[in-house]
Amino acid sequence: MKKSLLAAAALLATFAVSETKAQGIRLGLKGGANLSNLAGDLANKDGYDYKVGFHGGLMLNVGLIDDGFLSLQPEVLYSQKGYKYDTNQAFGLYKREGDVTYNYIDVPVLLKVKAGNLFFEAGPQYSYLLKVKDESTRSLNGTAVARTAAEKDLSNVNRNEFGYVAGLGVQTDMGLMLGVRYNGALTDFAKNNSYNNGELTNARNQVFQVSLGYLLPNR
Repeated sequence: MKKSLLAAAALLATFAVSETKAQGIRLGLKGGANLSNLAGDLANKDGYDYKVGFHGGLMLNVGLIDDGFLSLQPEVLYSQKGYKYDTNQAFGLYKREGDVTYNYIDVPVLLKVKAGNLFFEAGPQYSYLLKVKDESTRSLNGTAVARTAAEKDLSNVNRNEFGYVAGLGVQTDMGLMLGVRYNGALTDFAKNNSYNNGELTNARNQVFQVSLGYLLPNR
C-alpha cells in the first residue's frame, strides 16, 4: 500500500511536468503546521489534548474555468496527526503523560473557488496510516521514573481513513499562497475495543492546518 501511494505521488508529478504547457494546469509544493487531537465520544475526553505536527507534499491545480475562478486541486501530502495525553492514578501520586504521533499519507481532492486573491476550498480526503509512535513519561510523586518511545501495533486500527476538508486562504498572482484548513475524519480510528483498552473505540482524527504553498507558473 505504501508503494502504491508513493507511485501515485510520482505519477502526479510526472503528469504535471508533462502538462506544464497546458492551459490552467499548475504543479505546486506546500507545507506547514498541524494542530491535531481526537474527536468523538471518548471514554476519557479530558485526558487528551492538542499536539503540533507538520505536513508537506505536492499539489496539482487544474483550472475548470479560463479566468481561474473555479479549479480542481488534488494533493498528496505527508501529515503528522495525533494527540497528547495525561492520566493520573493512585490519588495523583502516579502520573503518565505522553505524545502519540500518527503518520499519514493524505490525498485530498478539493474544489477550489478563487475570487481575487481570496480562495475557498472543500472536498473529500482519503488517508493511509503509515505508523503510530507513542512517547511517554511515567512519574511517581512528581519524579520521572521511566521514559519510553515505541511504535504501536496496527492490527486493530483502521489504516484506511475517509474524511473531508474545508478551508480558505489568500493567493497572489505569482502563485504564492497562505491557507488555513480543517480536516475531519469520518472513519473511527480503532477497529474494536481491544485497541488501547477500549478508550479509542469511537475516536476520530481532527486536524487544523496552516500552510504555505507555491504554484509553479504555466509556460
